[in-house]
Amino acid sequence: MKPIQPTAEQRALPASPHWPAFLQLLPGLLLTAAIATAALTVRNLTGWMALSPLILSIVFGMLIRNLAPVPVAVEPGIGFSLKRILRFGIVLLGLQVTAGQILSLGGAGLAMVALTLVTTFVAIRLVGRAMGVDRSLTDLIAAGTSVCGASAVIAANTVVRGKQEHVAYAIACVTLFGSLSMLVYPLLAAPLGLDARGYGLWTGSTIHEVAQVVAAAFQGGDVA
Repeated sequence: MKPIQPTAEQRALPASPHWPAFLQLLPGLLLTAAIATAALTVRNLTGWMALSPLILSIVFGMLIRNLAPVPVAVEPGIGFSLKRILRFGIVLLGLQVTAGQILSLGGAGLAMVALTLVTTFVAIRLVGRAMGVDRSLTDLIAAGTSVCGASAVIAANTVVRGKQEHVAYAIACVTLFGSLSMLVYPLLAAPLGLDARGYGLWTGSTIHEVAQVVAAAFQGGDVA
């Protein structure tokens, strides 16, 4: 019988009882923590609160992966961050939203949000299927577009289990079109005859990232 060969992750660090599992995760955890810290620092230094640290972190990670060789030793920590820490972060993100905030939208606002979400998700899946786009990629784009951008793409991939290039492509799509919407929406409010509340609801229900929504809606005043 042919012996089982160790994986790249197993070869990266010595298999020794003196090298606990946590130390195997440490290089990757330090790298991801450094990227997150850099993203927050850039956002704070620029003073542009609409600049999403999540998007900055993704961009920094892509640059590092493509411009420099990434040591195999960081892979276990990156995987742990993706599968465990990220999911915990998504739970914390949900805990920031209270029932009172949701109910403050009113019946019409809640109905519009629900209708927009379902319609967008179903429409993208149908169009993707008609165009022959990979099912996993279609689902990720649908989740990112209809829910909340890059966060939704990453969270949905824990169920969809798409390829990493599918995740990157879906995030690129929602980032690009969300950023364009952030710039174009303020120009469309007056031609469409939207008041401040209507503009805010339209912006919040159709733009991808929360930070992009805030940036676009701010142009409509505090009510928006």
